Amino acid sequence: MSSTATTTQNDFFKDTVLGHPSGLFVMFFTEMWERFSYYGMRALLVLFLTAPLTGINHGWEWTTERALGLYGTYTMGVYLTPVLGGVIADRLLGYRWAVLLGALIMTLGHASMALETEFFLYVGLGCLMVGNGLFKPNMTSMISNLYKEHPEKKDGAYSIFYMGVNAGAFLGILLCGYIGEKVSYSWGFGLAGIFMFLGMLQFYFTQKIFGNVGLSPKNTKELQKTEAVKEEVVTPRNVIIDRLIVVIIFSIFTIFFWAAFEQAGGSMTIFADRYTQRVLEGNAGMTFKVIDALLTIAPVAIITYVLIKLFGKTFKRFSLGNIILATSFAAIWALVIWRVNREFSNDATEVAATWFGILNSLFIITLAPVFSKWWESKYNLPGAIKFGLGLVLLGTGFGFLAYGSMELTGGADIKVSMIWLILAYLFHTMGELCISPVGLSYVSKLVPPTWIGMMFGVYYLFIAMGNKLAGTMGGMIEEITAKYSLTTFFLIFTIVPVGLGLVITALHPLVKKLMHGVK
Repeated sequence: MSSTATTTQNDFFKDTVLGHPSGLFVMFFTEMWERFSYYGMRALLVLFLTAPLTGINHGWEWTTERALGLYGTYTMGVYLTPVLGGVIADRLLGYRWAVLLGALIMTLGHASMALETEFFLYVGLGCLMVGNGLFKPNMTSMISNLYKEHPEKKDGAYSIFYMGVNAGAFLGILLCGYIGEKVSYSWGFGLAGIFMFLGMLQFYFTQKIFGNVGLSPKNTKELQKTEAVKEEVVTPRNVIIDRLIVVIIFSIFTIFFWAAFEQAGGSMTIFADRYTQRVLEGNAGMTFKVIDALLTIAPVAIITYVLIKLFGKTFKRFSLGNIILATSFAAIWALVIWRVNREFSNDATEVAATWFGILNSLFIITLAPVFSKWWESKYNLPGAIKFGLGLVLLGTGFGFLAYGSMELTGGADIKVSMIWLILAYLFHTMGELCISPVGLSYVSKLVPPTWIGMMFGVYYLFIAMGNKLAGTMGGMIEEITAKYSLTTFFLIFTIVPVGLGLVITALHPLVKKLMHGVK
């Protein structure tokens, strides 16, 4: 590594916030606003497309099959474009300008969707896919480069960054979902774009904190080439091939995991909207309002505390970027207070269908440290068994929905308890923690450095296939429910993941052999 890059890293680690470099929290907040926009829009898309044409907050009354087909295509594109975005950053733009361009394109995408015409819907979704491809892989690549000389700090850095991901998902669903569902879909889509734009400005005016990292594709390429030569000298070709087979095995099972998990933005949202008892009365209603207010205010208060600490370290050097970030959070607080006040002012308590989407983020924030400790302990599980456990947990979550749906028989106008969705999201999150980060980790361990970019692209391709399959399968909810039952629909997502979980667990001896010592 050049002396310039090393000096940059030393400067990056000079000022700390809560024990981590202040520059990491610039990335934290930029990623938070991007995830805010992504999950905020995703929470509304299917509801908007399938909502009735009439009414104050009307939608387009698409069929569920058509809406989920588009949803599947969109989420597939989100995982396909990072392959191209990574190449563009490596060869042309550098990581930093790729992030900024991606953020700008996504802002335009959200603005297009707010217009609520079919042409601009497709334009908006296209912009979001392209912008995500430029943004998503290159933020994580910047962290990797900044921490190149401090590998012992990487786990902590990515943990902080991952908290930004989930904080953004939580706030996006909570606010964009609520405003879109209760006030106006246009406002919900537009709000996602506003905060994406503010996140882009904050990153642009604070980017000097990273020194030269992320500006030059040349340095990154030379470093990767040097490491690749070292790796290939010591690893026999037949071992490399055996390990690539393991990556393919994990990738195939990943398809089925995401095909089921991504029902969260499709069939599970429809289940929450149409079949879940969301109107609460008396003490139950007031209890929910109190819990909801605490869940809304507490995370924002914690993030604001981090923000104040960051200002203390960076305000003098990057005042404009910090003012933009402060303005963003002032707006967040205004929306939070408005939301809480609005809910307590209403006599009736109706839980928004999009509200259940925040559970995944809450459970990840709560459970991720537990799973991290588990993976670092002597009770750590082999990769194939982690995948098996993740698939079984995922299937079990759908088992709760299948069981709860048994009450919906004979066409009776009844709805089921919220507990079934809460339990489903809990088990799905535990399954995600066994598969999502683990899969990415094994790709990085098993693949030679010269092939990492390509194989990550291949892995994301399999995830994209799973997302498209999720939309296709989810779109069959009405057909299967009419012909058989809603329980039958959710049983498919129970039996298939559990069965596949047992299969990959049985493959553990073979997988272990093909790994050739990789833990």
